[in-house]
Amino acid sequence: MNQQRPLWGNLALYAAAVLVVVISVYPFLYTLATSFKTGNDLFSTSLLPTQATMRNYVQLFEGRQPFGRHLLNSIMVATVTVALAMLMAVTASYALGRIQFKGKSALLLAILAVSMFPQVAVLSGMFELMQALGLYNRAIGLVVPYTIFTLPFTVWILTTFMRGLPKELEEAAIMDGCGPLRIIFQVFMPLLAPALVSTGLLAFIGAWNEFLFALTFVTVDTERTVPVSISLITGATAYEIPWGSIMAASVIVTVPLVLLVLIFQQKIVSGLTAGAVKG
Repeated sequence: MNQQRPLWGNLALYAAAVLVVVISVYPFLYTLATSFKTGNDLFSTSLLPTQATMRNYVQLFEGRQPFGRHLLNSIMVATVTVALAMLMAVTASYALGRIQFKGKSALLLAILAVSMFPQVAVLSGMFELMQALGLYNRAIGLVVPYTIFTLPFTVWILTTFMRGLPKELEEAAIMDGCGPLRIIFQVFMPLLAPALVSTGLLAFIGAWNEFLFALTFVTVDTERTVPVSISLITGATAYEIPWGSIMAASVIVTVPLVLLVLIFQQKIVSGLTAGAVKG
């Protein structure tokens, strides 16, 4: 028999939920409000601007930094990274999750070990690789290190989901004459949609926000990505830092991620909770 939660328990639960929401949302609300402030209003203790203006957003695209080009570079790099990582992760997870072979556990551990190395530890070797491939100072070249560091996470997550798919589906597909690629893309892919969306979104966020590789491997202004672009927004002196423009840039960078989460929220929840309850 289920016992009803006492009133104080419900109040504590709701209070904790409200606290978490406030802590999570307030920084973005502050950034959004500040992006519409100018002059002395930037240092006001009031959250809402006394006179809202779009001046910071206009100056952002009219400044010395080609922010619009940097935004397009980030979109291109993150999209290509996710596409390559998911394509390789799906095929690799099929082999690791559905096919029995010697050394599979060791291979999974080796894949996981790649993600344990901090970026700084492989920076010099990755720099040599980028130069050898002729990708230094090219935005598209960032896809290489981003994909390398994204693959371990995507492979591990999708392998877990791949193992949970019914074996009968694969056996029926084999009886119908389907090969491994047809099984992956025509039979398993529709079932893996929630996992692909949640994993792909996390990979996109990682590539979108990456800073160290973008700062090190790209020094040409037109090839930079948004995180580096924001870090280079400075004033003539330390006292003239354009905080309004920085906040406006932060809002522009954050909005696409928020929209993606809102659009795919049902798939994300399904993907993150799949396998938690067995019927």
